[in-house]
Amino acid sequence: MAVGFAGTAQASEQTQLYWGDTHLHTRYSFDAFLNGNLSADPDTAYRFAKGQPVIHPYHRAWMQIDQPLDFLVVSDHAELMGVLPAIYEGQDLPSGGIVKNVQRWLFRQMIRSSIDEDKGGESFREITHELPVGEPRAMAELGIPESPLDGLESVEVTAWNDIVETADRHNVPGKFTAFIGWEWTSTPGGANQHRVVMSTANAEQAKTFAPFGSDQSMYPDDLWNFLKDQTAKTGANFMSIPHNSNVSMGYMFDDKTLRGENMSPDYLALRTEFETVAEVTQIKGDSETNPAFSPNDEFAAFEPYSRYLNHAMQEYKPARAEFLRPTLRRGLKLSEELGTNPFKLGLIGASDSHTGLSAIAEDKFSGKMALDSIPANKDGDQGIGVTGWGMSASGYAGVWAAENTREALFAAFKRREVYATTGPRIMLRVFGGHNFDMDDAVAEDMADIGYAKGVPMGGDLTAADSTNAPQLLIRAVKDPRDANLDRVQVIKGWLDSNGDTHEHVYDVAWSDNRTRNADGSVPPVGNTVDVETARYTNTIGAAELATVWTDPDFDPAQKAFYYVRVIQIPTPRHSLFDTIALKQKHIDVDAGPASIQERAYSSPIWYTP
Repeated sequence: MAVGFAGTAQASEQTQLYWGDTHLHTRYSFDAFLNGNLSADPDTAYRFAKGQPVIHPYHRAWMQIDQPLDFLVVSDHAELMGVLPAIYEGQDLPSGGIVKNVQRWLFRQMIRSSIDEDKGGESFREITHELPVGEPRAMAELGIPESPLDGLESVEVTAWNDIVETADRHNVPGKFTAFIGWEWTSTPGGANQHRVVMSTANAEQAKTFAPFGSDQSMYPDDLWNFLKDQTAKTGANFMSIPHNSNVSMGYMFDDKTLRGENMSPDYLALRTEFETVAEVTQIKGDSETNPAFSPNDEFAAFEPYSRYLNHAMQEYKPARAEFLRPTLRRGLKLSEELGTNPFKLGLIGASDSHTGLSAIAEDKFSGKMALDSIPANKDGDQGIGVTGWGMSASGYAGVWAAENTREALFAAFKRREVYATTGPRIMLRVFGGHNFDMDDAVAEDMADIGYAKGVPMGGDLTAADSTNAPQLLIRAVKDPRDANLDRVQVIKGWLDSNGDTHEHVYDVAWSDNRTRNADGSVPPVGNTVDVETARYTNTIGAAELATVWTDPDFDPAQKAFYYVRVIQIPTPRHSLFDTIALKQKHIDVDAGPASIQERAYSSPIWYTP
């Protein structure tokens, strides 16, 4: 068993830990507006993230985050940005001719009726029912059909200008970072290809372009080419962050492009330039791995999400290219075949909240949509057969950066010195090297030692560094406001001499002096959750865990990656609070588990022979 210690963890002077959400929708997103968010605009989103009390857009009570965030990306959908509020509120719209104007009037009446009756899901289906359902590559070629809502680009520009001006107004270098960004929402045939775009642009730069949407192209390489052009024109930097890959029908991280072609050198250059991190956890479930692909991982079946983003209601079938661990493994093989690893991705969490509020604590979960923010509405249909019970209260990104500015945080994302949590603010440090000793794990200047002797999460080790087995210097500290830690694990993936990939999960540090079982596994930590009160105790687990782990199965000829997963002790899931409040038996409703083990995922460290 590894060392647990009581010393105060100190971040290095070189980098500090900052917390934020890169994926947040306001009333300007059409699906957010349809589902009860009529009032939470970008200003509301930033005020809430900064710790100010705000009014919830649906139940109208005040809400306040327990601990402010350090940064936020308001990422409203590029498609129909701000259009639905404009139609609903009767704003003057550009003329579209008699037919289109009549269609818009009818559409306005439909929106008003459905919103008044809390039936936003029905309106969502009405808007999207004409989107063709079929093989995703064929659907991407067809594009988005013409709509009565087309021709309202000036409305979208007005919304975009408000978004970017609000970001600049709330951006305070050194104190709070408001990133300018948007979401590109390509969903051909129901296969999620969504990307959040994050930039270092200021309002003046951002006003020189309109956000690129899937109504312009459903192909991600067209998005990346747009970002490349804007980098040259504005001088700002851009990043494309894949999200919710667990419902991408296997297309998010496929071996071929969405066009069905092999990855060309130009395609690889674009992808690796603009996609350095991916969301591994968010409200629509966890995308780390799946029991179908990691059968020996006892923690693999975490917060699954089993609907595609269409109305065809196909049976959900998990695909390897939807999950990050199999994707990281495939990246090792493709790097041999292509000379470049297209899936060299850091891991972050983000919320994908559509309430305008980054509120993901289990006991204060505000739902994905504003409508499901109250227990009585958890059974409501959000448009694609998913209810509030099935949503996951997740996640955040932890970033090790030199300072809290757009440029410094963006640089940390680019070098992958970032990690994901499902909500709790677990402090996690991981360094890879060859010359660590156990004293380094408990040293007050642990981070300085890590930088001096190795590379941080997201970095690279090579055989040129040493022929000795790689080591990981790891420190995990519980969120002071949350639960103790159960264990720390290292997940290794590697490529053998036959070109096959493998994985193994190592328990490397754990609490409560548990002894390994005969098969090498670590016994469960226990569960203190009271299903009658939704309370738990920190009488099990550890406040801090630290270790130096050396790969016992190292082969210097094999490419490999390593990332760290930190598991908390069991705590109540948001659905347990709601079922108790509703005087329901949790077991009698489709509410998910009563308790979960929240977690953190570090970005990988790669080893190359």
